[in-house]
Amino acid sequence: MAPIVPKPRSSSDAAGSRAAAGPSDAALARRYERELGWPTAGQAPLRLLTGVRFDVLALPAEAGHAVLRRGVRTGPVLLSGPRTGFLVAAGGAEELPGLLDWLEWGPVDLDLTALGAGGGVTAPPFPDAPLRPGAPESRGGPGDSPGAAVWLRPPEPRHTPEPELPALARFGSSGGDAPDLVRLVDAVAAECHRVRLSRARAGLLTRGAADQPLAFS
Repeated sequence: MAPIVPKPRSSSDAAGSRAAAGPSDAALARRYERELGWPTAGQAPLRLLTGVRFDVLALPAEAGHAVLRRGVRTGPVLLSGPRTGFLVAAGGAEELPGLLDWLEWGPVDLDLTALGAGGGVTAPPFPDAPLRPGAPESRGGPGDSPGAAVWLRPPEPRHTPEPELPALARFGSSGGDAPDLVRLVDAVAAECHRVRLSRARAGLLTRGAADQPLAFS
């Protein structure tokens, strides 16, 4: 019996397939742009562009969770794979090196980077957004979907496009209600340093155990 060859897919079938894969990203992009005024780019994954409405301080997830436990005032915070992203006011990426020097963290290797103009981060879904078909039911735990982007502190949609993002308080101004960028950077640097020291100690212990001779009775 001759093998059954499936019919070629029509253009309408292909369009339907693209529609099935793309609407979630398209809807998410529209929501970010409509409710927050945040520009997006790309698809699968959709990216939030940095340097326009906000910049991002990126640090190890372990350090990021520690900063959140300290109760430091922050803006929105996301988790993407092994990195935590703290959203700060646009221009914060340029301020970071000077702030680290001023806070005497400059010479320390912190594994702390900043994304500004020309950068981007994976766009997490809004916490109240419906799940994609076939997606895991849980969204709250960082370990539920390794590598997926999630909001740890989601942005709050409002009538104005600018959420309260950590910024430098200017001389002669009250700084408004925005969290202080200096305090956030100091807390972030301290937790990055603790994580680095902890990993270094763990590495030394592991190497020390490997160097020990095996004992036989």
